[in-house]
Amino acid sequence: MISKPFAALCAALLGGTLSLLPAVATAQTDARVQLVKPIPDGGDIPKTFVPVRTGYDHVKRTVMIPMRDGVKLHTVILIPKGVTRGPIMLDRTPYNADNMLSRGGGGPLIEQNLSPAYAELARAGYIIVGQDVRGKDGSGGDYVMNRPLRGPLNPTRVDHATDAYDTIDWLVKHVPESNGRVGTIGTSYDGFTALMSLINPHPALKASVPINPMVDVWKGDDWFHNGAFRQEMMSYVYGQTATKGSGEDWFTTRYDDYDSFMAYGSPAAYGRAMGMQQLPFWNRLLQHPAYDAYWQEQAVDKLLARAPLTVPTLFVDSLWDQEDIYGAPAAYAATKARANGNAHLVLGPWHHGQGNGEATHLGGIDWGSDTGKTFRRDVLIPFLDSKLKEGAPAANIAPVTAFETGTNVWRRHADWPLACTTGCATGMTPLYLAGDSKLVLGTAPTSSGYDEYVSDPARPVTYRARPNFSPWAPGSTWRQWLVDDQRFAAARPDVLTYTTPVLTQSVKIAGQAVAHLFASTSGTDGDWVVKLIDVYPDTVPQKPEMGGYQLAVAMDVLRARYRDDPAKATPVPADTVVPYTLALPDADHVFLPGHRIMVQVQSSWFPLYDRNPQTFVPNIFDAKPADYRKATQRIYHAPGQASYIALPVVP
Repeated sequence: MISKPFAALCAALLGGTLSLLPAVATAQTDARVQLVKPIPDGGDIPKTFVPVRTGYDHVKRTVMIPMRDGVKLHTVILIPKGVTRGPIMLDRTPYNADNMLSRGGGGPLIEQNLSPAYAELARAGYIIVGQDVRGKDGSGGDYVMNRPLRGPLNPTRVDHATDAYDTIDWLVKHVPESNGRVGTIGTSYDGFTALMSLINPHPALKASVPINPMVDVWKGDDWFHNGAFRQEMMSYVYGQTATKGSGEDWFTTRYDDYDSFMAYGSPAAYGRAMGMQQLPFWNRLLQHPAYDAYWQEQAVDKLLARAPLTVPTLFVDSLWDQEDIYGAPAAYAATKARANGNAHLVLGPWHHGQGNGEATHLGGIDWGSDTGKTFRRDVLIPFLDSKLKEGAPAANIAPVTAFETGTNVWRRHADWPLACTTGCATGMTPLYLAGDSKLVLGTAPTSSGYDEYVSDPARPVTYRARPNFSPWAPGSTWRQWLVDDQRFAAARPDVLTYTTPVLTQSVKIAGQAVAHLFASTSGTDGDWVVKLIDVYPDTVPQKPEMGGYQLAVAMDVLRARYRDDPAKATPVPADTVVPYTLALPDADHVFLPGHRIMVQVQSSWFPLYDRNPQTFVPNIFDAKPADYRKATQRIYHAPGQASYIALPVVP
């Protein structure tokens, strides 16, 4: 218990009515205070501060590099200690160069600052340079999504090709630790900027490694696949273009993106609800739903094909790339004929960008080894050493290095694909969709028939089992969705499923499977989704959870309105058999004995792709609720109208 006298004393002190300091003490304190300024001039932050870097195994420099139009680009240079004549690897990014070179939070060790791939390059004597592309983060200028080359779509003096040229020119003149040789590298958007450096390249550019690059964003990369809009990328467009620093977060009021997109109906309506009409690139997307000149003039494979490839380039593809699965093989195909040996392709069993880090498995699929580390040790670094290091021996790198899934071994190929419709030593093998949900290899059906289902936009088939999270939401497993077990879809009445008998011998494919459908719809538009699937044995003793697993080897979507001309949408004639052709992504896969081959066909892939209203409207982006209608879809298997998958089967 506090005594009353003590309580009174405390009250007096708090109330300011009692002082315990004698007058002489107060005078001495005032004298001492006068000797030191209470607040220094300029505050507590010095004009310059030189941090102590004892124990650091690298040096970082931050510079602003001037471009030909006077704009300066924020650039971070990491130089490993002891490097005196090292080659430079340049990554030009819209994702913050400071963060790229402090990926682990920063620290005295290279591995605390760089991704595994870049850390291994630094340990091998490479100088790592990250640069913010113009208009993003620390760089000046205006940001334009996938800025086109100078020309009709870009009336300015600059583009990514000129910015890469000017950056390389500055680096070889102002980084004394370099040997004057530069390579460009990057993943995704950064892979796109690496490709752009190949157009009118600087003489010091001696190698390039575009990894999972954005190449044709209408045909098969980020924004569309064959005309079907990848509406889950709306959050990316929002975050990337709303502010210079990408600081505006996408939000949703629903746990499941299925519910979010269904609530708003069309992509344009959802965009308006999020204020995206303020974003110029979003408005351009809405204005260009077809493969018109706007997209065709930006297709990087077409741009690269205009001139011989003079810079040795390692195109790196992920076989299960959930974002840019089209780009690397397309760029390789476009350049190899006039590359003079400079074009190389890698096909790895990875999700988007996984080749840069640990890659022993993808989802529940185990490869038996760290395929990412093997790629970097045996292909990437030897390739770069041979082009960028003085006196380095030639690398023993095959034109194509591919991981053969199923058998799970790396293969060396002289070319890619190994089988195709024209131009390959091996042609295609038909896999026919037949009655009774059967698949028949090589033998066409002799009797007429069809299978049908009702596609209802009110109940779209999901691209994976619900709940469907936004790709970058907490808890999302977006990176592995392409290897999800497809049994969830096979169980639906609006998904057709065809299966071979159990295989008694291996079937190897190496290239692009091509779906040839003869189909009809009661509507005037529609989508066709085709999946090529490896069905595991019913029992897998070594890994019971893989029993009956349906592993998608390759799958994609085609918007029917673009069946004849991707640049011009036309209605589908209702209740009429129409031929459709859909090339699936590349695969290097072996269907093993004891497995079965499966094909699934459906008409929605939601919410990754926007719903087709199944009635023809001028622009699906802004389809109205009344436009979305049920349709009866039929797949035919009859003489002269035999639906099949052309498989790139090789011995």
